[in-house]
Amino acid sequence: MRVFVTIQHPAHVHFFREAIGELEAAGHDVSVFMRDVELAADLLESYGIDYEVLAPASDSLPSLARSQLRYELALLRRARRADPDVLTAIGEPAVAHVATLLSCRSVVFTDTEHATLGNRLTFPFADRVCTPEVYMDDLGDKQVTYPGFHELAYLHPDRFEPDPSVVADAGIDPDQRLVVLRLVAWEALHDVGGGGFADARAVVDELERHGARVVITAEADLPPDLADRRATVPPEDMHHLLAHADLFVGESATMAAESAVLGTPAVYASTLELGYLRALESEYGLVVNTTGEDRQAEALRRASSILADHDEVDWAGRRERLLDDCVDTTDVIRSQLAGGAAPRQSAEVDAPRPVAERQ
Repeated sequence: MRVFVTIQHPAHVHFFREAIGELEAAGHDVSVFMRDVELAADLLESYGIDYEVLAPASDSLPSLARSQLRYELALLRRARRADPDVLTAIGEPAVAHVATLLSCRSVVFTDTEHATLGNRLTFPFADRVCTPEVYMDDLGDKQVTYPGFHELAYLHPDRFEPDPSVVADAGIDPDQRLVVLRLVAWEALHDVGGGGFADARAVVDELERHGARVVITAEADLPPDLADRRATVPPEDMHHLLAHADLFVGESATMAAESAVLGTPAVYASTLELGYLRALESEYGLVVNTTGEDRQAEALRRASSILADHDEVDWAGRRERLLDDCVDTTDVIRSQLAGGAAPRQSAEVDAPRPVAERQ
């Protein structure tokens, strides 16, 4: 099987990397394409995944339109030469458009309801759209759902084990209470119109008032008085830090979900709502969603409560219940690329294989 994978965001590298490795190990031909997104390129290189850049990154809607056209034409040329069996991506219009023109299959994954522009350009042309069961929209007959979350493609315990040396190498006292704070730049297309914290300094002050060490991961430059809190952990090791943390607080839905599936409670502050974060709150109590106008005050109130009562809650037990209900999402990816469960059915996947068998 010849597979094209396209990457638009660093999180997409994590989502597909295990599947890419397993497909190649099974003798399949996998080609990876991307826009010029620096952090995504760094992650691909850190995991030893070959890739080709087809178009520059964009910083506005007009430049996005130009970049998208360039990207789609370049992908079409490469698909005509290589004749792939299937193209796949997370919410990327190009794979659905190119597959339609060449009569090959496209399998699109998504968990982001508010990425409305990309969804409208992608879903009508895709052969399959795969979503978690908790996705809030009904996408029609081509939708395949599965019990799980994107983040379990790479953070399922069969695929990820926290490394305490990462925490030690970052100079973090393992006995000190740790909070990871995530600030986003609000420049991505699916973030347009969104907002999170109004005052990062006030957030840090409140968290530190509880004796916690605050480590900040941010897409943009930090104010000078917060620069010394910036995380020094390489991006590919951030999940080890999240697994060790007592609490995650931030504007990133992905990192909130990553924390939750690792058993670290998360407080999410954003105007943007997602089905998977609702489920992580209502069904497992691992995420607190604060989305209203007073979200900063509410987020800090809930974060303070979690820090005060942290040791009284069985976070590991909540995570175990989540894992009992979910599948290994990489197995869903492999199954769908191979033509697994028909649309409008729950995806059927192979049982996860032990890590030793994958190596």
